[in-house]
Amino acid sequence: MRTLYHFWISPACRKVRLALSEKGLEFDLKIEKPWERRPGFLAINPAGEVPVLVEENENILADSQAICEYLEENYKDVSLLPQDKIARAETRRLIGWFDRKFFVEVTDNLVEEKIMKRLTKSGTPNTAAIRAGHHNIHYHLEYITYLVERRSWLAGDDFSLADIAAAAQLSSVDYLGDVPWEQHPAAKIWYARAKSRPSFRAILGDNLPGMPAPSHYADLDF
Repeated sequence: MRTLYHFWISPACRKVRLALSEKGLEFDLKIEKPWERRPGFLAINPAGEVPVLVEENENILADSQAICEYLEENYKDVSLLPQDKIARAETRRLIGWFDRKFFVEVTDNLVEEKIMKRLTKSGTPNTAAIRAGHHNIHYHLEYITYLVERRSWLAGDDFSLADIAAAAQLSSVDYLGDVPWEQHPAAKIWYARAKSRPSFRAILGDNLPGMPAPSHYADLDF
């Protein structure tokens, strides 16, 4: 059985979990706390970061996008990238948008400050960073609205890794109850469609000890 080293709230880990599930691939989850710098984990990924996927043949893959590209190339029954080259480039552009831009401007300012600092006991939340995250998320939800008013899904007609990357980030922030869905109804409808997919069930069942999710988090008709 392949094994995915992950941490619950990490959007990069959620992205790989969703991709594996969309492709119908079975996997075991192993929780890894990267801040502990565990020697056994560093031996398989010297960067000390999650996610890390260990395949059944013991091949080791790290970095969420590298893992997803590997899955796309090796498990082709379900495709998460379009066949058209321009559409594939657009999908990868949006993956980069959410993996990097959304993460830096929103997720890192909210999840890092509100959850990770508490877990790692690395200081008190930075209120300026939290305010920035709350401010910045509107811009990204407006961009999602712009996209879905012109396309069936974020990158085109089909659900893709662009939707997975965006939903992974938003699900982490939504665990805090910090997504202003009511102010962005089109983005909310898109997210409701995404989280209604079977691949999302395990994500919606995540529960951080001592940090319960808001009541709407797992509600498919929120």
